[in-house]
Amino acid sequence: MSEKLKVGILGGTGMVGQRFISLLENHPWFEVTTIAASPRSAGQRYEDAVGGRWKMDTPMPAAVKDIIVKNVNEVEEVAKEVDFVFSAVDMSKDEIKAIEEAYAKTETPVVSNNSAHRWTPDVPMVVPEINPQHMEVIEFQKKRLGTTRGFVAVKPNCSIQSYAPVLTAWKEFEPYEVVVTTYQAISGAGKTFKDWPEMEHNIIPFISGEEEKSEKEPLRIWGKIEDGVIVPADDVKITSQCIRVPVLNGHTAAVFVKFKKQPTKQQLIDAINNFSGVPQELQLPSAPKQFIRYMEEDNRPQVALDVDYENGMGINVGRLREDSIYDWKFVGLSHNTVRGAAGGAVLCAELLKAQGYITKK
Repeated sequence: MSEKLKVGILGGTGMVGQRFISLLENHPWFEVTTIAASPRSAGQRYEDAVGGRWKMDTPMPAAVKDIIVKNVNEVEEVAKEVDFVFSAVDMSKDEIKAIEEAYAKTETPVVSNNSAHRWTPDVPMVVPEINPQHMEVIEFQKKRLGTTRGFVAVKPNCSIQSYAPVLTAWKEFEPYEVVVTTYQAISGAGKTFKDWPEMEHNIIPFISGEEEKSEKEPLRIWGKIEDGVIVPADDVKITSQCIRVPVLNGHTAAVFVKFKKQPTKQQLIDAINNFSGVPQELQLPSAPKQFIRYMEEDNRPQVALDVDYENGMGINVGRLREDSIYDWKFVGLSHNTVRGAAGGAVLCAELLKAQGYITKK
């Protein structure tokens, strides 16, 4: 066995679990040694448990095909095999909260892709380039859980990735009112066109719970730790609409912004292109070299051309122009299952390792 940290994937047979497995192939720090899923998959080889449901563009990594899937509900049995876990379980929110805390209480850090704990006050919800300092709330969470190394950390919703980083890059200009419409890929629902033929040539103007997440989660990311909990910011108002569109991967956002200060277009572009954070400083393995890039062409960013920028971990911005009602408007694009889901969680785990929160058991 290598010196890499031993990783378990909870919910490893689903689409996000598969994305974790594909992203972690040949990872320099982490090695997938354990996969857990529902009782109906338990006891099978991973390749057999997934069957014909492998949804990634790349082949299933050979190293995981023969792993015998464990029952995700047998917490102690799974936890004893790993240094930490990624969570992509498909359960009710209450069940997810309970099982993630159960793993944490076995002294196993949990880095979750799920939304269940995003509003638990002492659970950090982190975009590593934006709010790495929020990991400090873990010490308060450990006291609540009665653990020494076990905790839960989460990444935010995929829909905010194409605009919240941009607004963060512009913080010095004090954005205070934002209107955003997101055009969201079907993989955000765990689907492909094979699974969801009704989405071909179709748009659905509703995604359950998504608009509240789009409006509220950036405020938590911009918040501060006070008395052992994260208090959301209240200086920006965001209103949103979220629309499902016939695209496999890639969430696009059309955004209108009002600023208290009046930046020039060049100042805004420079702030985007120069924005970086702790992952870039530390050169974390999954960190994009350039987090956000501005594209000058009128017809960019495009999903077909740009969604895989920086291996899907970068944010694309274009069409920045003055608005007749708001100050400025732009279009953003992010890869919803890489930066927005599994890749964002992997980067969080890399940050947690660098900060000393995740170590070998």
